[in-house]
Amino acid sequence: MSSRRFCRPPSLGQPGFAPPARPRETAPPTAEISARRILALHLPRLVTEGLGPGPVLAWAPRGPRQVVVALDPLAEALGLRLGQTLADAQAMAPEVRAEMQPATTPRRLAFLALWALRFTPLAAVEAPDGLLLDISGVAHLSGSEAALLTRVIEGLARLGHAAQGAIAGHAAAAAALARAGRPGTILAPGQELAALGPLPLSALRLPEEVVAALGRLGLRCIREVLAQPRAPLARRFGARLTMVLDAAAGLTTPPIRPIRPPPEFLAGQDFLEPVTTREVIDAVMARLLAKLCQRLDQAGRGLRELLLRAHRADGGVQEIVLGTGSATRDAAHLARLFRDRLEKLEPGFGFDRMALLATRTEALAASQNGLAPGAAERREALARLLDRLSQRLPVWRLAPRASHWPERAMRRADPFEAIGPMPPPRPRPVRLLRQPSRLEAVALLPDAPPSMIRLHGVLHRIRRAEGPERLSPEWWRDDPNRRMRDYYRVECEDGTRLWLCRAGLPGEEGTAWLQHGWLA
Repeated sequence: MSSRRFCRPPSLGQPGFAPPARPRETAPPTAEISARRILALHLPRLVTEGLGPGPVLAWAPRGPRQVVVALDPLAEALGLRLGQTLADAQAMAPEVRAEMQPATTPRRLAFLALWALRFTPLAAVEAPDGLLLDISGVAHLSGSEAALLTRVIEGLARLGHAAQGAIAGHAAAAAALARAGRPGTILAPGQELAALGPLPLSALRLPEEVVAALGRLGLRCIREVLAQPRAPLARRFGARLTMVLDAAAGLTTPPIRPIRPPPEFLAGQDFLEPVTTREVIDAVMARLLAKLCQRLDQAGRGLRELLLRAHRADGGVQEIVLGTGSATRDAAHLARLFRDRLEKLEPGFGFDRMALLATRTEALAASQNGLAPGAAERREALARLLDRLSQRLPVWRLAPRASHWPERAMRRADPFEAIGPMPPPRPRPVRLLRQPSRLEAVALLPDAPPSMIRLHGVLHRIRRAEGPERLSPEWWRDDPNRRMRDYYRVECEDGTRLWLCRAGLPGEEGTAWLQHGWLA
């Protein structure tokens, strides 16, 4: 019913980079309207920032060659360039340390996407070196889009990452501006196509060979390629080129795959000074729960799953997930469920943001007493009890399943799950073994129950027996070669009562006797 997820910051080097540029507005503030807004981030030094002090380069195999794929500023200043072979780079600058491209880069990018959730509930990875933040409706919390962009860039700088950012009405345009070295650009809706026109084709995520081939045709900027007929381009360069061009022009909107699903309701708070003590955390939780439950009450919804996301001052993110058996918006009850879970938080240098996210809700109308007074109160009290128990141990109940095979006839169900009518009662053991155990049996006639058995090395004589109850395999799900079973209820001379079965027909090769349960 509940779980905890911790995301710690990776070990970062201390590469040098220029301070973030101040954003520049290309449209007056009045151009900002309630439309979709995307903040794209490009991290050009992501690979080398985790490799320690420079000068350093990262290389990766490309077929039989070893090619330079990333450079830090000091290595670039020595004249090295991306795409050259490792041997040439080492010959030009032997003092540059060469490291193989680390496999941890995707994990670091995912960590940064989690870190970015402090600014927006929807953040996604744009591999291999970018992030996409949907900031629709949240920029005003920072004052303006320009202020929000500055906060994000400066926050990444504190984590040791140089970043370039841009904001536009769709992701492809914002990402292209950030990659093209136009950091801080903020486009008003409708200006994307004009801004992308003069950018080089390298701003789009196209294969290097496609960019080179288009250059040989004299097509070097996005405007020139957009002016060409699409059919000849698709025939020569494939459908991917036209898809990228359509996305850049805003004709299509590829989906953004968030690092975490966006919540249905959210309540969060930022702190000027990091929070470290349990007393302050409890006070913040009480305030956030009250705010979130008020919003749920206004919407007529109740919580089924609640997530606490705590952002540490060092960039780490801690998450605690809490589930409830039935929909609720009782802040006091939720605070009691969180009480023990909060002990597992590790503030470290402190939390600078905490947020509660309603990740799953249900319709919850105001409860009314019917003909049975107190029925609603009793059900709600039971739900709260089960919620408290579920924080310490699994809580479930048995429910029937459409199967006549004994080990499949029942399943574990949620305590509040609606269960259909029970099947007609059959004589079944009070304790069913998870796996039937083999035994030796002696039967006087082929179809008769056993008269004597040896179970776990002990000989038992059968005093009474009932059966057989024949069960055939379920042809729609079982192996065709699975044997049918004949079940017997037997009582031994010492009073032991067992549920036995014979797997296979009498006299058939491979027939075996099994114990499948204990009778009362």
